[in-house]
Amino acid sequence: MSYPSRDEILASSKGWVASFLNFLPGLGSGYLYQRRWKPYFFTITASTAWFALGFFLQRDSEPSQTEQIIGISGLFFISIFTAIEANLAFKKAINKTKAEKEKIIPSKKKGWF
Repeated sequence: MSYPSRDEILASSKGWVASFLNFLPGLGSGYLYQRRWKPYFFTITASTAWFALGFFLQRDSEPSQTEQIIGISGLFFISIFTAIEANLAFKKAINKTKAEKEKIIPSKKKGWF
């Protein structure tokens, strides 16, 4: 029994689901769906750092509307970036598995022997 490779697991997922899960919550849950742990932890670290930066820069004052827009736009940027990256990784895995399958399947010879 052979275990599926990392690319086969990624290619068996749906690209649009991973992109949607990365975009909607914005915390990289599409990476969990694709079983990609490093990008997930990078996304969580980036989101946490963005929240921490806003918290420490704000101090004890109420955030202004401009600061709120900056904070939300940063999280929006993270979610857009991760959604696009998850879809590109899916397409790359699909192409790689197709190329491997074509290489494994021998070409049929025409003729008597």
